Amino acid sequence: MKSDLPLIYLSLLVGLLAVAGVLIIRQVWKTRSTEMKLAKLQGRLTTSKGNPQDYYELGGILLDKQLYGQAAAALKQALKSKDLEDGEPKAMVHNALGYAYAAKEQYDLAIRHYKDAIQEKEDYATAYNNLGFAYERKQLTVQALKSYEQALEIDPSNSTAKKRAESMRKRIMPTAVKS
Repeated sequence: MKSDLPLIYLSLLVGLLAVAGVLIIRQVWKTRSTEMKLAKLQGRLTTSKGNPQDYYELGGILLDKQLYGQAAAALKQALKSKDLEDGEPKAMVHNALGYAYAAKEQYDLAIRHYKDAIQEKEDYATAYNNLGFAYERKQLTVQALKSYEQALEIDPSNSTAKKRAESMRKRIMPTAVKS
């Protein structure tokens, strides 16, 4: 039994190293793929005029990379395009642009774009969630609660809106909740 112990430890170590190796390779592959897509989009957009989808994809990649200023610029380009369809496509761009501004702590601009997203697509629960978040950051608790409640009307199973709405209710009526 004592002679099997080193073999067990060695097997365990090899197994852990194999798992770590697979995880590292997956991350490298994902990063490489994203970087190639980014380079392709940037190359296409510098040599020719892109379509709104290209700018939206570029903005999304830049948001993932936490390059919020560059993402905002790309998303603004998507909004400027005459080819951008009204409704859901435009709402998605406004929501992403609002996210970029919120990440830069420019909550007034974020709120404006979230509202524009909702105007384009009235049943956009994600935009209502994001609007609630921006209102929270500006200490506008009542407006935040209304936004989360609107998100819940659209999507009753929205766990983020449920948690945040409950938190806002506690802030508004702390004594009523305790009683």
